Amino acid sequence: MSYVLIIGAKSDIAKEIARVYAKNGYNLFLAARESASLEDLKQDIYVRSGVDVKLKEFDVTAYDTHENFYTSLEEKPLGVIVVSGYMAEQKSAQKEWDETLNTINVNYTGAVSILNIIANDFEKHRRGFIVGVSSVAGDRGRKANYIYGSAKAAFSAYLSGLRNRLYESGVSVLTVKPGFVNTKMTENMDLPQNLTAEPEDVAGDIYNAQQKGRNILYTKSIWMLIMLIIKHIPEFIFKKMSI
Repeated sequence: MSYVLIIGAKSDIAKEIARVYAKNGYNLFLAARESASLEDLKQDIYVRSGVDVKLKEFDVTAYDTHENFYTSLEEKPLGVIVVSGYMAEQKSAQKEWDETLNTINVNYTGAVSILNIIANDFEKHRRGFIVGVSSVAGDRGRKANYIYGSAKAAFSAYLSGLRNRLYESGVSVLTVKPGFVNTKMTENMDLPQNLTAEPEDVAGDIYNAQQKGRNILYTKSIWMLIMLIIKHIPEFIFKKMSI
């Protein structure tokens, strides 16, 4: 069976994505910093699904290593799923440039760096799929998280262009826009239960959408309606709102 490469494999969502793809017979490359910490996940997946899982050391912000990283893979993957993300507290990012820069680099620049390399290879061989996990936060800038949201907006725009470019090559590109998800990244946030998804549900939605060749996925699906409303609020009203 073919390999799927998961970038940012230490996140809660990424781990569930790995389990879903393994359950469906895909071998895995799990790429992350300090990838040895994923050894327990590797063994658990092997016991449950019997697929091959390889751990790969990867830093999404170490751009000069990305070409060698991809070249060194024992087998080129059928698909890549980029789940790497970083969400600084908005007020901290406003005051500390390092926090702003890390938010941009992890959520956008690093993802673009590795996907440029992979997209060129997929286009050449006219096969493969790309999944990028963006966010509903990128649909409209809000004072609560506009630095994070702006990085995700850029990533969504990049994936849209990539989808347009790769269509004729038969390479599918899925943009995933989760709303609230119950993860370590959001554990200190007071999230509305009826709008908050569990990582395993998001992973299942991603697998199903990718297999169907969809273009954009909101998860939970209610977020598509919520963001449609938010995007259509006139700016002269929106700027006065506290959302």
